[in-house]
Amino acid sequence: MEPNFPPATTPPAGTTSTTQQRFVVLSQCLQQRVIGQKALVERLLIALLADGHLLVEGAPGLAKTTAIRVLALHLQAGFARIQFTPDLLPADLTGSEIWRPDQGRFEFVPGPLFHPVVLADEINRAPAKVQSALLEAMAERQVSVGGRSWPLPAPFLVMATQNPIEQEGTYALPEAQLDRFLMQVRIGYPDADAELRILQQARAGDGAALQVNAAACIDLDVLQQAREEVASLHLAPALERYIVELVLATRDPGRYAPELAGQIAWGASPRGTIALERCARARAWLAGRDYLIPEDVRALAPDVLGHRVLPSYPAQAAGVDGPALVDALLARVPLP
Repeated sequence: MEPNFPPATTPPAGTTSTTQQRFVVLSQCLQQRVIGQKALVERLLIALLADGHLLVEGAPGLAKTTAIRVLALHLQAGFARIQFTPDLLPADLTGSEIWRPDQGRFEFVPGPLFHPVVLADEINRAPAKVQSALLEAMAERQVSVGGRSWPLPAPFLVMATQNPIEQEGTYALPEAQLDRFLMQVRIGYPDADAELRILQQARAGDGAALQVNAAACIDLDVLQQAREEVASLHLAPALERYIVELVLATRDPGRYAPELAGQIAWGASPRGTIALERCARARAWLAGRDYLIPEDVRALAPDVLGHRVLPSYPAQAAGVDGPALVDALLARVPLP
């Protein structure tokens, strides 16, 4: 039985560039393979366009691995999946120097981080020394082995996952590493219609092998052109100020909502401001526009700022997390 895929929304003709149209096709292809996870697909493409990394939190079996694998296939880029475990060593990520007795010298053998697209599965199961090795790769786009630094390929995209169900034997990510992720996305179960299409797809055997749609392939030249177009979008000064006000509100929430005073221990840094602008630009471009609107900022603010906002102890005791605090601030910071 042929799966009944929902039609993807295409921007009106004449409003998109050729590069934008290529990404529309790529988005459609991803949504056909990753059914019921439209938000995850959109965030993956935004992270790619904004040259950042993605942290995804969700239960097992929600197509997180499939999403990043399909994206890597259509980027025609190398892909590596790293299963994080408590016994993992930094060299298992970065690679190591191997002694070659016939040559009388050490030779560096690259690890899985030397792939353009990397899936760090259950990242919070690895100890701090492994997480720090990944942090250098994400932040500096290089790894250090044997006193030397080795540059990583470009583009370089890390999608890390966390299982929210089981916390035994895990190591919470430090705030410094969380800040290096462009966005943290929490995904849930698909609805009934999406689950029916998943069942039809599995029964038809379409999930057995990942196929490449040639029309959806994006090479490095197209990706670079897309990033340049994203950077050239018009951002009104009033909306630019709105982005800054949102971030300032995470540092001084009482200024906008007295009931939130004392709920936030630490707010977002200027890195959060930069990330929010880049993500909003990418969302506007994917929508086929050459300008930003407030909804581009508001739709992504919880994912961009939520993991950068540290709730106070009273807020944590009340079950309030970072994204909830950002949502509360969105309701109170006036629109431009």
